[in-house]
Amino acid sequence: MTNLNETGKDIVLEVERLGALVSRARSSIGDVIFGQAQVVDFTLAALLGGGHALLVGVPGLAKTRLVETIAHVLGMQETRIQFTPDLMPADILGSEVLEESPGGQRSFRFLKGPVFTQLLMADEINRASPRTQSALLQAMQEYHITIGGKRYELPRPFHVLATQNPLEHEGTYPLPEAQLDRFLMEIDISYPDLAAERRMLFATTGGRENQPQKVMSPDDLATAQYLVRRMPVGDAVVNAILELVRRARPGEEGADPEITKHLTWGPGPRASQAFMLAARAKCLMEGRLSPSIDDVIILAQPVLKHRMALSFAARAEGLEIPELIRRLCKSLG
Repeated sequence: MTNLNETGKDIVLEVERLGALVSRARSSIGDVIFGQAQVVDFTLAALLGGGHALLVGVPGLAKTRLVETIAHVLGMQETRIQFTPDLMPADILGSEVLEESPGGQRSFRFLKGPVFTQLLMADEINRASPRTQSALLQAMQEYHITIGGKRYELPRPFHVLATQNPLEHEGTYPLPEAQLDRFLMEIDISYPDLAAERRMLFATTGGRENQPQKVMSPDDLATAQYLVRRMPVGDAVVNAILELVRRARPGEEGADPEITKHLTWGPGPRASQAFMLAARAKCLMEGRLSPSIDDVIILAQPVLKHRMALSFAARAEGLEIPELIRRLCKSLG
């Protein structure tokens, strides 16, 4: 990782350098993933912010392809796990095996699982049982796992990009709230527009498909993550973040009763942290030095959607979380 001096001039130069690098990475990903520019931007913002992302969409929208492409463009070691109902925690984390030496002495040896990678793709994570889903909790938050009372550090950087089918699809299990909160953002993937789908048809059914180019390295990503945490954030943006988050907490001071009456629980402090990191990362991607309130509004859906839960009465009325978030954002302009 590049050493950064804590001066304004050095930060400006690094923002320009890394912003240009990330711009090239976005372009390379766009050569393979069509019509999903905002999805790509949100996913890169999650990685630059040092977090994990949950990609939600119906089958066939190139969620798996997106993760594989990002791993290649960023030069990261990538491992894919296909989550299924019979997947066990040991299939993710690894397990201890009993070995016997030539002298007859027996001992346990830990065999590392696929979680020991830089970019873990948890494909269709909500098809596994809650017990298996929860196996990732410690790894996602603390960047190490504990097996048999021993601590094993994960490679750095370490990120989880999980894909998920909509919950109403058969054979899926909702992720527990504790694990949802560990995703910096939940990113919805919708159908591509007509022009993008036309382009995709010719690009993917011909004799040769476009291949992404490696643009960055894990060291570049680590440097960018270091820089993101040192970018300035104005008081107006900080206040907007706090207002947005606190207005959606039922029973708390500053809550908006017209919003919270529809909620069983709202966003915790991780939501505020996610806003700060994602807004700074968005600025770095665009070559800007400091985020604005508009950045907070744009990021509100992916940051808040998985950190709020509707009450039974609200669901019966047909209300949806995205609509409540839009109401929250109206007060910010």
